[in-house]
Amino acid sequence: MPIANSSTDILNAPSHLVADTRLDFRRAALEHLERTLQKGATRVVVDLAPTIEIDASGLGVLVLLQKRARERMIATRLLHAPASVKQMLALTKLDYLFELEG
Repeated sequence: MPIANSSTDILNAPSHLVADTRLDFRRAALEHLERTLQKGATRVVVDLAPTIEIDASGLGVLVLLQKRARERMIATRLLHAPASVKQMLALTKLDYLFELEG
């Protein structure tokens, strides 16, 4: 279950960002984006440290979040993305959409 850390404005991704978790994460991510916008932040931040598995569904949610953020003129930063997530982003040529940190 995704958890928003309100003190640092970071959304923690689930350990398995896959088809089974995509709807819960999508809801949490879009709610997190709205809270971020209300605070006047310049970027939405997702911590992927706990994520050990990602599939196309999970990647789709990240891309949706990035698209919605870009429409509102803010960036999407992915923290602590494991090698598997970075590899998936690179293979799909979507890595340029995100600020990757850590």
